[in-house]
Amino acid sequence: MDGRTARRDATRQKLFEATMALIAEQGFSDTTVDQIAERAGVAKGTVYYNFASKTVLFEELLRYGVGLLTADFQAAVADRAPADAIAALVRAELGFIQRYRSFAQLLLSEMWRTHRDWQQTLLLLREEAISVIAGTLQQGVDSGDFAADLDVRLSASALFGVCLVVALDWLVFTPERPIEQVEAAVLAIVRSRAATQGRAPS
Repeated sequence: MDGRTARRDATRQKLFEATMALIAEQGFSDTTVDQIAERAGVAKGTVYYNFASKTVLFEELLRYGVGLLTADFQAAVADRAPADAIAALVRAELGFIQRYRSFAQLLLSEMWRTHRDWQQTLLLLREEAISVIAGTLQQGVDSGDFAADLDVRLSASALFGVCLVVALDWLVFTPERPIEQVEAAVLAIVRSRAATQGRAPS
């Protein structure tokens, strides 16, 4: 990577972080390009040089954040048996939300706003992340580790949503709890439904 590309990537990262924080604090409609530039420590023209509009910037923010989460999911399940992979997915999502709390708050709020210009993009990105969970659950059903009648797609969405909501509740109301306790609570829910005569997620 040459110096110019590295500087551009660093600037875009600052703009992503500034936008993420501002929208989490006050919502998309109340966030202006001037505020984004000020929070990022750049000129207003720099925002438009990198992104055609605030809407484009936000859509790219969604791509960036969900892409990071999907990559974490893929790394978590690599070379693991289904039961262990589900536990690793829970750890990965909780850890991601702990690191990127503002983005998680943003993601949760935007999933309910169906009138946004980027709603279709968000649905596709969400599907990419959830497909990693669904694929792992399907492997567990095929191997006999999970119940044969498990609704894989719905269960994958449920696990994704439970981790998202539980993690935000944890970080807002009981941040003193260690992540291991939160992980154990989520896995207890998973075991009660997914586990069968095989090995439960550990």
